[in-house]
Amino acid sequence: MLTMIKAVDFFSGCGGLSLGFTNAGFKIVKSYDNWDKAVETYKTNMPDHPVELIDLKELMNDNNPELQLLKKINPEVIMGGPPCQDFSSAGKRNGNGHRGNLTPLFAEIVVKIQPRWVIMENVSEIRNTGEEQLTKAKKILKENGYGITAAILNASDFGVPQNRKRFFLIARKNGKDNEISEHLESQKKNKKSVRQYFEENKISLNGTEHFYRHPRSYNRRGIFSIDELSPTIRGVNRPIPKTYKTHSLDTEKNINKVRPLTIQERAIIQTFPKKFKFSGNKTEIEQQIGNAVPPLLALAIANAIKSFEKKSLLNY
Repeated sequence: MLTMIKAVDFFSGCGGLSLGFTNAGFKIVKSYDNWDKAVETYKTNMPDHPVELIDLKELMNDNNPELQLLKKINPEVIMGGPPCQDFSSAGKRNGNGHRGNLTPLFAEIVVKIQPRWVIMENVSEIRNTGEEQLTKAKKILKENGYGITAAILNASDFGVPQNRKRFFLIARKNGKDNEISEHLESQKKNKKSVRQYFEENKISLNGTEHFYRHPRSYNRRGIFSIDELSPTIRGVNRPIPKTYKTHSLDTEKNINKVRPLTIQERAIIQTFPKKFKFSGNKTEIEQQIGNAVPPLLALAIANAIKSFEKKSLLNY
């Protein structure tokens, strides 16, 4: 029988990764973020998890007390999503900004602690605009004996009613490259529309059939049906402009029958539970929701790791 696995969450945000891993039976022993509103949200919803407001660059100092504490705790898992704005299609996309540089920093801190597992999440564009930073991070891990599985995962394959592609790097100390791929594959489920997910969770959409998600350009559609996957939940949520010109692919041409999703509806599409409470103003909350790893996707990754460990234990 597997014992409870200790995990640390860097760049924890409002807690999507932590929540998913907790629901899989992992024990979150420490979490860190440098945004006070996200830390407040995390504390409110997961009061049993110690979370610190800290700039993780401080952990590069070998004498830092927090780094020494982490070494003493000796977690089996370190996970995190280094800020992605310099890689994102909604950001600068040059890959060389200070946020992009946190990707190799994450790897440098990880190897100081030497966990058995490392999970890093980022936008899918990191493989293009962030290739230099990603290569640095991989090199650091490989030089310290980690086997790496790297994959673009779509949250919709894991029970999330949203077309959301994200890059995941999953590494194991003394492991082999791509060894967890089959275990990730085994976690896949049938895709669910927004309507299906809300009905299964007994949550009302108040008669809404079509919703607006502001497009990045007006060459793209902005109106979607609840009978399909939601597009990616981003960190902004705007009302439909009165001057909006419908796109050929919009599912409703009468904009008077369309509304943007509420904050809570967007959080639910990200698979946060209905009772989850966010701290901050509207803009800050929208940003927390858009930045988060969907807890159901995090749960699938956690279960893939458990599946691998169980198989390894049986083989042993």
